[in-house]
Amino acid sequence: MASTICALYKARWQIELFFKWIKQHLRIKKFFGTSENAVKVQIWTAISVYVLVAIVKKRLNLEASLYTLLQIFSLTLFEKIPLNADFLQLEYTPDKTMTHNQLNLFDS
Repeated sequence: MASTICALYKARWQIELFFKWIKQHLRIKKFFGTSENAVKVQIWTAISVYVLVAIVKKRLNLEASLYTLLQIFSLTLFEKIPLNADFLQLEYTPDKTMTHNQLNLFDS
């Protein structure tokens, strides 16, 4: 009986540590869906982003933490600049010959 309680507590503690890691590293504050599939999709998506950012960090030899990189990416998500320009402090000038297929949202 006591060994069963210890095993259950240990399993519960591992689950608590897992959710703490998720909140700290994957930046999941709440789950958008309640089904098992929705939770799995959100966790796997966050893990995929985390791994991709870790790969970018390693390939560009960046000293910034993964947290800092995720912050930068969240701010520059829709900007059309090379990734390394954010981190290597390079001056970015857009290619003038590039054709823009974007529709204008507002008349200007």
